[in-house]
Amino acid sequence: MKEIKSISIEPHVRELLSFATSEKNVDKEYELYMHSPVRELYGYDSEEEIIGCIGIDFLSQNRCEIKHIAVSKNHRGVGIGSKMISFIWKKYSLSFMFAETDIDAVNFYENYGFKITRLGEKYPGVERFLCILEG
Repeated sequence: MKEIKSISIEPHVRELLSFATSEKNVDKEYELYMHSPVRELYGYDSEEEIIGCIGIDFLSQNRCEIKHIAVSKNHRGVGIGSKMISFIWKKYSLSFMFAETDIDAVNFYENYGFKITRLGEKYPGVERFLCILEG
């Protein structure tokens, strides 16, 4: 895992972020990672190519929110997402981590050990879930 701090967004990182946010928000979110003192973006690389990314927002010294997490389509289902969460958890000695997601990612978070709470339809036709990990 490596911290991403490049001024310009690499194509692989752009694609990964587009999986985790809308295409129109990618540049804005990337800029926040580059300039916010409470946000960090990490890439998971394989053979010199970034195939996963995780972006976090610190709430305090040992608490954070996962803002974005994504793995390239060809590398999903082999534990990369879990490795990224574990890396962040250990690197920052976290005691609390949360994410808000849709139905597509609930099983991923639940399988990792997050407790899931339904938030209902936050957006028309889109049910959202709060995922919390404490320890």
